Amino acid sequence: MGSDRKGDIAVIFAATRTEFDQDGYERAAQAMAALAERQPGYRGIMSTRGADGFGITVSYWADDAAAMMWRDHPEHAAIREQGRAHWYSSYRLEVARVERAYAWSKAPANG
Repeated sequence: MGSDRKGDIAVIFAATRTEFDQDGYERAAQAMAALAERQPGYRGIMSTRGADGFGITVSYWADDAAAMMWRDHPEHAAIREQGRAHWYSSYRLEVARVERAYAWSKAPANG
């Protein structure tokens, strides 16, 4: 993530997964990631999940309108309802504007 994120909207989704239907969840998550990539204003996504089922996904959008269009997308709304009914025991969503962004990675070792 570089300085190009300044001004983007970050949608931060922190959730605890249930054990229910892991395969169905994985298929839905992949489908939603692919659908999000095709939405106007989409800027990217980062996600991680621990062995305990707790995970955080941050999606980035050009502006608040783009983030809300994603929230209201009919396919996303349908999957969100499945998540509430089956795949999550709890979640929290926060929306923030990116004011600064920094990135660093270790250079690969030679030889």
